Amino acid sequence: MLEEVISSLNLKRGSIVVDGTIGGGGHSQEILKTILPGGRLIGIDADAEAIKLTVQNLKDFNGSFSLINNNFRHIDNILSKEGVKDVDAVLLDLGVSSYQIEDGSRGFSIKQDSRLDMRMDRRLKISAYDIINRYGEQDLSEIIEKYGEERFHGRIARYIKEARSKKPIETTRELAQIIRKAVGYKCRNQRIDPSTRTFQAIRIVVNDELSSLEDGLKRAIFWLKTGGRIAVLSFHSLEDRIVKNLFKGYSALSVLKIITKKPLQPTREEIIRNVRARSAKLRVAERI
Repeated sequence: MLEEVISSLNLKRGSIVVDGTIGGGGHSQEILKTILPGGRLIGIDADAEAIKLTVQNLKDFNGSFSLINNNFRHIDNILSKEGVKDVDAVLLDLGVSSYQIEDGSRGFSIKQDSRLDMRMDRRLKISAYDIINRYGEQDLSEIIEKYGEERFHGRIARYIKEARSKKPIETTRELAQIIRKAVGYKCRNQRIDPSTRTFQAIRIVVNDELSSLEDGLKRAIFWLKTGGRIAVLSFHSLEDRIVKNLFKGYSALSVLKIITKKPLQPTREEIIRNVRARSAKLRVAERI
């Protein structure tokens, strides 16, 4: 949804823009093309690998951007240190980046066998391995239900407990096989792998994603100039619900005007080109 994201931000030459989840810099390249000359991009990402990748991808724009390896929830400190008073636009592209999924060492992908990790910021102390092997059965069940919206959360948690009593669960393939066994015949007609929702739940907890999103959004809104826009691209219902409710709440307080009464979603053609985009929802609001 690159075109929709860029157009929704209402950018002009000279704009100051925050990309709070810069990933590999795909959106940022197009942002810089729109705001230069005179504009400035501040890119933030908790993943140090994302920063390294973006440095290379934005090399043609050197001098027009700053990259910070931090969590977007710390936007207050980040922008203060950058000497910024206010910004024209903020973008958040949530979820896991393609390069993170494709990197077999990160433990995000069901399809690639690797050690259980799932940390976007490798400085975090708790990984997916710790959660799967050390959390109690009830805690696991609640995590999988709440953050994965998985109906078979109890069975999955029980199977995980039984498996790790014999040996630690160390890899993504081991975990996926345990989940598939737990769900059994019930998964046969599902469009997605039955372990997808559990992997999502564990990743969310490892990275404290939903709290980070809520904290960061609340702070970012008050860095916007009057008329400045904030756009959030989410990929599952829990994220979208937070964005929807926050925008609605600040709209009621006359802080924001909601631009997208209903979220924008990818076209059928885009989904065919990129199946990962199928669940994307774009919400946009403007500072009053």
